[in-house]
Amino acid sequence: MAARRSTRARIGERGPVRRLLIGATVLLALLVLVAPLAVIFAQAFSAGLSAFGSTIVHPDTLHAIGLTLLTALIAVPVNTAFGVAAAWAVTKFDFPLKRLLVILIEIPFSVSPIVAGVAYLFVYGLQGLFGPALQGAGVQVLFALPGIVLASLFVTAPFVARELIPLMQAQGRDLEEAATSLGAGGWRTFRKVTLPNIRWALLYGVVLCNARVMGEFGAVSVVSGNIRGQTNTLPLHVELLYHDYDTAGAFAAAAVLTVLAVVTLSLKVWLEGRGAGRRPSRPALIDATIPPGKTAR
Repeated sequence: MAARRSTRARIGERGPVRRLLIGATVLLALLVLVAPLAVIFAQAFSAGLSAFGSTIVHPDTLHAIGLTLLTALIAVPVNTAFGVAAAWAVTKFDFPLKRLLVILIEIPFSVSPIVAGVAYLFVYGLQGLFGPALQGAGVQVLFALPGIVLASLFVTAPFVARELIPLMQAQGRDLEEAATSLGAGGWRTFRKVTLPNIRWALLYGVVLCNARVMGEFGAVSVVSGNIRGQTNTLPLHVELLYHDYDTAGAFAAAAVLTVLAVVTLSLKVWLEGRGAGRRPSRPALIDATIPPGKTAR
């Protein structure tokens, strides 16, 4: 015990080093995280509560908020389904080019969102690969909701998959193989065995995906056209207000986006607390192999 105390003292768990590290961390957090948030809300209400309210209820701001939420409602479920399917395929099966699939999943992490937006221009624009065919069919992808959703899908595609793949690799395939050998089908095995073991990581990935969708700027700014009141998401609306020298309005819209981010962060912290150390209350194989309509004793 004495040796352990001396070791802790040597590595700085006590004494000036510990206080210095904690103080530096707190100071850096205040300067980098808390101070900008305080400035956002201070500037948002600098012109008074009525000016803040008028900015929020302005039709363009309401449309930007609605478009942001609509994009999230479309992109997050799609990428959740994609992430679960990709993680299931990578971790539970062996097939050729599996490593290539993992690399493809990670591409949005290494490609700039603006580059992705420009790539969509060359694919779906009027002079792009599918542009003339889409124009002939009367389908508008770019400078409309479909382009915004496609760009958001690209930049957020890896989040759910990258949360699930390490966890499912660590869990292995034993439980799924045992459930299958006992007569459970594929869907039942996933629902009763795999899903209970990954549910917190899945929810965590969904929260991160949702946060990135609502805050995405680069790719969306390229494919949306920045049309006020039509294709502006909330981050783009903040930029337009700032360029119009409406500083209070820009900070008011930014405050709304900040509130959405704080709510997302709070949900993330809550999920981390709920998921820490959680285990199924009874073996998952019991539920997976019980015939429908019966219960385990």
